Amino acid sequence: MQTNLSEAARKLPGAEIAESVLRTCVHCGFCNATCPTYQLLGDELDGPRGRIYLMKQMLEGGEVSASTRMHLDRCLTCRNCETTCPSGVQYHKLLDIGRAAIEQWAPRPLGEVLQRAALRAVVPRPTLFKTLVQMGEAVRPVLPESLAAKLPRHKSPAKPRPTSQHARKVLMLEGCVQPGFAPNTNAAAARVLDRLGISVVPAHEAGCCGAVDFHLNAQDTGLDRARRNIDAWWPAIETGAEAIVQTASGCGAFVKEYGFVLRDDPAYAAKAARVSALAKDLAEVLRTEPLERLGIRGDKRLAFHCPCTLQHAQKLGGAVEGVLSRLGFDLTPVPDSHLCCGSAGTYSLTQPELSRKLRDNKLDALESGKPELIVTANIGCQTHLDGAGRTPVRHWIEIVEEAIG
Repeated sequence: MQTNLSEAARKLPGAEIAESVLRTCVHCGFCNATCPTYQLLGDELDGPRGRIYLMKQMLEGGEVSASTRMHLDRCLTCRNCETTCPSGVQYHKLLDIGRAAIEQWAPRPLGEVLQRAALRAVVPRPTLFKTLVQMGEAVRPVLPESLAAKLPRHKSPAKPRPTSQHARKVLMLEGCVQPGFAPNTNAAAARVLDRLGISVVPAHEAGCCGAVDFHLNAQDTGLDRARRNIDAWWPAIETGAEAIVQTASGCGAFVKEYGFVLRDDPAYAAKAARVSALAKDLAEVLRTEPLERLGIRGDKRLAFHCPCTLQHAQKLGGAVEGVLSRLGFDLTPVPDSHLCCGSAGTYSLTQPELSRKLRDNKLDALESGKPELIVTANIGCQTHLDGAGRTPVRHWIEIVEEAIG
């Protein structure tokens, strides 16, 4: 695709990346076939190819309107299109640049500005978020149904974590919403790793990965959070931590991008690249370990929901399924497993109608094999799917840990 960026666009951070991505696209349209919003709405501008045209027009000095912003907002950033694209178009990089630009060139109405500011004020702060969740649970019976559905139906308290006693050490990102919604997930991961001779080293100074701010177009704030995490992890990295483990694939996808998003920061570029190289989804760590040492034989019939951030962003489709199968769990088939569930970070709050339709379609697919339980690898997907009040949804590592006894 030929491009001619405007002078204003050439001054944007990442302008050269935008131009490179635009030139890679050959307009084939294969991406639309696997785009969840295009499948729902049937509008060319609500598919990747149409959004690329909109961003090209915008970056070449063409019209920028509220309609342009709406179509970009409707994108889930699921990156299914990248998995499908035969030309290797790195769509998400262009989208980040386009979304940041449109905040300047087509400012949002006040209501949207306040909503996004509120999300950024609450979600990345684990203590505040956990407190608000507890308050919500206390008054759940009087909450509107739409709000009550955002609270977890069943919440297992965190089991005790083992002390750090093994020569092999890893770090673990605790996350923002997971301690409030599913406090036992990371504890279960630490207990399973301990059984395999791997200790989790705490890094209390680490906080939100930065994805919430970054993807709500407060990109500088997101990068500051990334820098803070790098500083918090660096001492343990220097003393031999072999991985930075994530149990939430959404966080993992962004931490693996630290090297790219901080590539131009002279103080952090090298460290960020090192952190991204060390970032591992929990399944990446476990699949290389002697799982027979766990001494379990799974006896549950499970449907695994593979989050977009795991299969499309991290290219780890099949990794969790492989671990669960080795442990003896019976996995049911899931039609259209490549499609997004509609959670997509804060998407379920900013685009509730589309999000619900995608969730219900996903649950129909997950339940088609009659599983006892649905398991997933991302807290956002877990909460979103479980909020429908249908088959219970939990993190897969909790089921593994329970099977150990």
